[in-house]
Amino acid sequence: MGIPVAFALAGTSLIFAFIGIIFGVFEEAFLMGLPNRIYGIMTNTTLLAIPLFIFMGITLEKSKIAENLLISLSNLFSGLRGGLAIAVTLIGMLLAASTGIVGATVVTMGLLALPSMQKNGYSPELSSGTICASGTLGQIIPPSIVLVMLGDVISSSYQFSQLNLGIYSPRTVSVGDLFAGALIPGLILVVMYILYILIYSHFNPEPPKAKSSDDNKQSLGKILSVLVAPLTLIILVLGSIIMGVATPTEAAGIGASGALVISYFRNTLDMKQLSDISVSTLKITSMVFFILIGASIFSLVFRGYSGDELIHNFLTSLPGEKVSAILITMLVIFILGFILDFIEITFVVVPIIAPVLLQMGFDPIWLGIMIAINLQTSFLTPPFGFALFYLRGVAPQSIKTQQIYRGVIPFVILQILMLFLLAVFPEIVTWLPNLIYQ
Repeated sequence: MGIPVAFALAGTSLIFAFIGIIFGVFEEAFLMGLPNRIYGIMTNTTLLAIPLFIFMGITLEKSKIAENLLISLSNLFSGLRGGLAIAVTLIGMLLAASTGIVGATVVTMGLLALPSMQKNGYSPELSSGTICASGTLGQIIPPSIVLVMLGDVISSSYQFSQLNLGIYSPRTVSVGDLFAGALIPGLILVVMYILYILIYSHFNPEPPKAKSSDDNKQSLGKILSVLVAPLTLIILVLGSIIMGVATPTEAAGIGASGALVISYFRNTLDMKQLSDISVSTLKITSMVFFILIGASIFSLVFRGYSGDELIHNFLTSLPGEKVSAILITMLVIFILGFILDFIEITFVVVPIIAPVLLQMGFDPIWLGIMIAINLQTSFLTPPFGFALFYLRGVAPQSIKTQQIYRGVIPFVILQILMLFLLAVFPEIVTWLPNLIYQ
């Protein structure tokens, strides 16, 4: 109906709460906890990392890093069939690690890389699929805004589940744990994308080898000059979180300050641009926190109607118990990804299902990464994948929507395969956090 999600969540919940109070089936006392919940969101220092990472991402986007990287990497891989698609995938990975904003990455790559790929003879399917898939890497490669949100929700759910099990000195899970857990799966996913492009290129007459205007040696020098600043910033941010030197919020502050310094020395920052960056950050942050408040009201009323007990009883009574529970959870999140943004799913669905799954013995870091990759997959799934809409908005009319849909299907299959690998080999996620923090 066009009603903003935050208002829909909060409004529907309050209407049902008032109906329940009138008919005596909802305890009014539940609504008394609402001010404390909202105040808890306002004073949550972990969530303060969100606006800082958003600011960092938008600032780096404005500094034309993607444009410079595309030129340099295209020349570097010019002698390889499908080299431009590989360059786009690697740029998507770097932008994911530096911006963490899916929409910004897909739109930027759509504007910069799509015309170049078409000019070099790439099919619309491979071009659009590569751009959409590489753009969604921001969901899983840290420092990801999704992982910051999931880290906060999983941490609360993990403590809640342990208290329900009678563990009164509960262990905690941090955003840094999720960052460490996501690193290897994210890199494996990039390798899978590149292998697919290489195999596709081997068995198809297109894409051709890209034309190079510079020799590879010169190109390598250029790429190093372009890469040094953002890579140093990413290593500083990620390293300080994973090694426990800084909290995610402090590291996000380093990232935001570093992005300003990079933009300043690249002569891409003036007062007008700084104002635009600040306004964009404010708008995105307001949207995220408004949805969080709406979701908090929704979960409060949901618990007031014993919805959490209903979910718990349903999942624990399934034949096959843990296997059935995780399969149904992943399927529900996958389907919801068709119609809801990752923010709503993270703040509405995860707090309801995560405590139940964690009480069943699932590792919290593994569960968080499984949900993150599932959300990433939903960004690509036709017909409602958000990445598809982002690309459709900047792609020329000559590229049909059906071609974009066909282009992403192989990458969706790769991500489902990745989920299967993590389910069979959870050590892919848990090995690095255990190594660092044990």
